[in-house]
Amino acid sequence: MVDPLSLKSVIEQLNANEAAESGRLSLKEKRARTVARLVLVQALYQMEIAGTGVESVIREFADFRFDGNIEGECGEEQRLGTADEAFFADGLRTIVKAQAEIDVLIAERLASNWRLDRIDTTLRAILRAGAWELKFRPDVAVEVVINEYVEIAKAFFGNEEARFVNGALDGIAKDAR
Repeated sequence: MVDPLSLKSVIEQLNANEAAESGRLSLKEKRARTVARLVLVQALYQMEIAGTGVESVIREFADFRFDGNIEGECGEEQRLGTADEAFFADGLRTIVKAQAEIDVLIAERLASNWRLDRIDTTLRAILRAGAWELKFRPDVAVEVVINEYVEIAKAFFGNEEARFVNGALDGIAKDAR
């Protein structure tokens, strides 16, 4: 999907942002949410490519990936960081359960000649995760959701796709909230 060094840099960039997710979350909790969002996108990608079920992916991430290291260039390992595992699991379960509803929200923001299945798998995972938060997590500020997934899109792709994610999620926010 993406170079692990890019994963580290996206986490650092997201953690540097000043947007407050909620007055109730500490800096440590905000960082854990950032990591959860990133691995949520990875898990959605994995599920679509491998056809893995939601509960087995949640177990795999809990057992082997959270609080672990990611391999960087030349085999060096870098710490991924602590993730908000409950947030991650809630997102994955809800996205799978409400995928039809989430996909409609996304499809309404695509050009008339585009279908959701024509979009890159990683980009589709980013949009589904962002749409989930916008629709089902009103406790999270719209600006936070959009900013975090735009930064994730930048890490995986570049500015063009990030602008697309920004526009699509902004539209979804207007529809969902």
